[in-house]
Amino acid sequence: MNVKVVSDKKVDLDDVLDKYSIYKRYHVEKMILTFVAFATNAMYCANYVFAAEEVPHRCKDDFENASSSYCSASNTTHVCSEWVYDDPNSFVAYFELACQDWKRTLVGTAHSFGYMCGLLLVGPMSDRLGRKSAVVITGILGAVFGTLRSFSAWYWFYIAMEFLEAALGDLCSPMYVLTLEMVSTKKKLVYFMICSFGFTFGGVALAVIAWLTPDWRWFLRAIYTPAFLFFTYKYLLDESPRWLLTKGRRDEAVAILEKAAKKNKIHIDRNSLQNLTCEVRQNVKLSELLRDTFKSKTLRRRFFVCLVWWTTCTFVNYGLMINSVSLQGNKYVNFALTMAVDLPATVANTYVLIHFNRKIPLMLSFFAGAVMCMSQPFLPTNLPWLSVLVYMAGKLMSSSYFAITYLYTLELFPTYTRNSMHALCSSLGRIGSIVAPQTPLLMVYWPGLPSFVFGLAALIAGLSTFLVPDICDEALPDTVHQAEALGKLKIPPKTTGVFNEGFDTQL
Repeated sequence: MNVKVVSDKKVDLDDVLDKYSIYKRYHVEKMILTFVAFATNAMYCANYVFAAEEVPHRCKDDFENASSSYCSASNTTHVCSEWVYDDPNSFVAYFELACQDWKRTLVGTAHSFGYMCGLLLVGPMSDRLGRKSAVVITGILGAVFGTLRSFSAWYWFYIAMEFLEAALGDLCSPMYVLTLEMVSTKKKLVYFMICSFGFTFGGVALAVIAWLTPDWRWFLRAIYTPAFLFFTYKYLLDESPRWLLTKGRRDEAVAILEKAAKKNKIHIDRNSLQNLTCEVRQNVKLSELLRDTFKSKTLRRRFFVCLVWWTTCTFVNYGLMINSVSLQGNKYVNFALTMAVDLPATVANTYVLIHFNRKIPLMLSFFAGAVMCMSQPFLPTNLPWLSVLVYMAGKLMSSSYFAITYLYTLELFPTYTRNSMHALCSSLGRIGSIVAPQTPLLMVYWPGLPSFVFGLAALIAGLSTFLVPDICDEALPDTVHQAEALGKLKIPPKTTGVFNEGFDTQL
């Protein structure tokens, strides 16, 4: 059956994209490519949990007196001529990291720090070269740096490759933007929900691969060498029509839309496509955008609240993932379960974001997560199933408030600074994921301390949410004045002119 799009003057791209079904051939193909990309991202962000996992060790000289050979918080420089490791082929054994647990956890910190720096590099690359080019480049660089790491004979070379792989080899950011730009606004939440199942699949697959390949070198090769196939995305993936239009490359955008229409078996009037319009954002320096936003006391307060959200989300989400291997029971099963709870969280959040406001669900998920995390250390030790269940419930809540935070941040700032403020909050908020790999060190003082700290952080983030307005079906603000009015009776009508008017003049 053919569906015809009637040609008209000044056709909005979103109206055209709305004619495409996300369940037809073209979008299903792109959905699969995005699914694979997100799955690899999940594996790369968490591989250090198994690659640099903790390994019991003791001094060979005191082999018969094991009680005096373990490192402790008060004796981190244990004098020993030779250490014996339970797994001699492990990362810890190869680099001789006995009594240097900070070097082991530094691997995860280096990855998170690299990712934070990479957000400031890959974003401009995506805007300048295109989403597709950024995906291909970062995908291949990830394979290169990850594979090189598996051949490392020097600890600091390993750390350097970990940093570079996270900074330059993570395709999640450009792939995320491309995914949202290839569908209409009405369908983006459902489409992204399906694509994001790749994160869950990748996390579960990581646990399976780690179980099948216990040697850390072969484990890294197993997850990184297939990434060289991302060069095929140059031929399988299409550029974002929206990005092409903003660059004045209308013919290329039209060709992609016609290709998609042909695969989806719909007919689109070419004359209508020639009249496509797309708002081109003015070239404004980042410093000017930030200055205009931070002049507003209201938006300054929102920025700091969002920063608390992002820091908490990355800290708790990554922290719970990392510490899951220390729970009672099989570490591979526990890690897989920790990642699998993202599946129901994704489905539930999509429903909530479509039908409900933002503020109350975000606060409830923060507070529920805080209760789960803070109570988990006090559960009976003879009921391991209960401990794991509460831990997974805490992870479910962390996944929920992470997803809501991602969208809520976008909606609290005006159009001209929305992307910049979101990127700034996301980048600075990665301080949480930088600190998270160090939380296992707290177990030396009390095994339940990491989980308790996660709960405390979620509690603070939930309380900070009182300081921002609620968002429901209000139009996205274009100016600072409109952004300041969010949560009031009505957003002022959109007007043309300078975008930085307002600055709390009516507060």
